[in-house]
Amino acid sequence: MPNRILLVTLNAKYMHASLGLRYLLANMGRYGGDDLAAYTSLHEFTIHSPAKTIAEALIAQCGPKHAQGVRIIGFGVYIWNVEQTLALMRLLRQQRPDIRLVLGGPEVSHEWEQQAIVAQADYLITGWGDVSFPRLCRALTHGPQPLMKVIPGEQAPLAELDFPYDYYTPDDLAHRVLYVEASRGCPFKCAFCLSALDKTAWAFELEPFLAHLQSLYARGARTFKFVDRTFNLKVDASVRILEFFLGQIARDPQDALFVHFELIPDHLPDSLKSCIARFPPGSLQFEIGIQSLNPQVQKAISRRQDTDKTRSNIDWLVKQSQAHLHTDLIFGLPGESWESFAAGFDQLWSWGPHEIQLGLLKRLRGTPLALTAGAEMVFQDSPPYAVVQTDALSPEQVLTFTRLARYWDLIANSGRFPASLPLLLEEKSAFAGFADFAVWLWNKTQRTSGITPEALVDALHAYLTEVRAIPAPVVHAALLADYRGSGARAKPLALQSDLTRAKKAQSTVAETSARHSVRQRRHLAALDP
Repeated sequence: MPNRILLVTLNAKYMHASLGLRYLLANMGRYGGDDLAAYTSLHEFTIHSPAKTIAEALIAQCGPKHAQGVRIIGFGVYIWNVEQTLALMRLLRQQRPDIRLVLGGPEVSHEWEQQAIVAQADYLITGWGDVSFPRLCRALTHGPQPLMKVIPGEQAPLAELDFPYDYYTPDDLAHRVLYVEASRGCPFKCAFCLSALDKTAWAFELEPFLAHLQSLYARGARTFKFVDRTFNLKVDASVRILEFFLGQIARDPQDALFVHFELIPDHLPDSLKSCIARFPPGSLQFEIGIQSLNPQVQKAISRRQDTDKTRSNIDWLVKQSQAHLHTDLIFGLPGESWESFAAGFDQLWSWGPHEIQLGLLKRLRGTPLALTAGAEMVFQDSPPYAVVQTDALSPEQVLTFTRLARYWDLIANSGRFPASLPLLLEEKSAFAGFADFAVWLWNKTQRTSGITPEALVDALHAYLTEVRAIPAPVVHAALLADYRGSGARAKPLALQSDLTRAKKAQSTVAETSARHSVRQRRHLAALDP
């Protein structure tokens, strides 16, 4: 039986598709040899799949224990799957110690010395694996055997890497988010981000990349998520890519297309604006990392950001384009107090983005922040390593924010309450108004998950009328409009009488129409000779 090389990762959800593993698969022939490429396969699971089930599937792929050939499993390890991958590797170690286990990915590329998952592995590749993993597999199958367990990944020029996009299957194209990248790296040095370790950003050759986009589109791909950290850093290339998608829209205007980019908020020249303005509604989304609007905090984390240009560009995007704006703020950055975060939130809210994602700072291994944070910065010791307290925030404030962020997703970012949300935010500052509601909702429910849309409607009705003392007709009208607009079918208690009356009215109209139709048919039958 020949060699078997399995590329494996546990995605957070089925809809995600691993771009990193597809790069390894695409470059196996180039750097490992065609013979190994023929026996390399890709296997994706989710973190919710039982470890025993996954282990059985992988062992079946590897074949019998004493069969001829080398068995290798390479795991892509991230902050969201490290614990599940460790459990899986322990099972494989017990049942098939002959299988070589290789690790790679951002979670194990730094501070790996004391990690339990690394102790379970035969080999670890830190950093880029596109070249180093195939070469390691070649050494394990053909010799000479590697001398080191930990292998620094080789960063090859991007022109010397084969693109991975042919390895998206028809099922991927039909059901999953397709990740693509026009560049790697980042020139900025934000202390909380792993990209701070990059010296610069590197761009793939544009024409071959566009050809692969064309191939994906021709095969039926309609959702493209760019993972570039700095999509609009090189404007000429950004314009070419946007023009490519505008060309597809012009040829197939009825064929829904969705493209997602990460955008530097203070860099939006006119040539880029001209392209953005031409995209129709629902086709373009920008993720814009604001993180903090406190100048002192920005300085503390080495973040360069022109706030005036950021405000102006977001204002233009909101008013002059159809792009959906997903903006990010991070709670728990060094020096950021509850009050200064609230001020930044209020400022960003006033600019009118469609979403504000409220994130909690995490300690990512290898980042400048992880290496320099003082004793006052306390993080969880297990994934996702979320901040517990800072020099400016108590543990109680961090916990309160965690609940607030969850409720914000349910009410604001869900898009279910466009008419009711302004009622929550109209008193005090927007942040303070929502924070008061979040505290009230926690005290009432003692939960942040499993809250149905109907329960949210009832909670909002009670809070706005009883606590805020907003006139009941105003609250009622807003919630009724939101609930009907969301397409929900159950009956919140607060709206039950209205929904019942509406249903009866619709039933009466239908019955009247039916009786009229019967009379009309009888009349026509009487006229028939």
